[in-house]
Amino acid sequence: MTTYDIAHELLQDTNAAWTRAGAFALAEHLEQYEEETGEEMEMDVVAIRCDFSEYSSLEDWAVDYFSDSKQASDAMGLELDMDGETWTSDEEEIRDAIRSYIQDNGQLVEFDGGIIVSSF
Repeated sequence: MTTYDIAHELLQDTNAAWTRAGAFALAEHLEQYEEETGEEMEMDVVAIRCDFSEYSSLEDWAVDYFSDSKQASDAMGLELDMDGETWTSDEEEIRDAIRSYIQDNGQLVEFDGGIIVSSF
């Protein structure tokens, strides 16, 4: 299958919420995985939908994944302000911490318009 074919199949899955850009980024990621491992993957949109999720940003993923700011801070080594709700680091440092956490525990696909994260 071509990148276009894979992305088209992903976009046809009405139970998933892939954006066009996200579907193409994930298709490219899956193709790269095949090349790196030498394993041919079976196209199973249900399994892919269960294994990966799309978010508009790293911060949106963190809000969805962690139950609260304290848990997120503990996991990623970020400090909270006195209210215990806001990280004291600058935005790039926060993004780097989230990115590292995801990469240490799963797969991260970044593209213009969002990210895709594997379930872990």
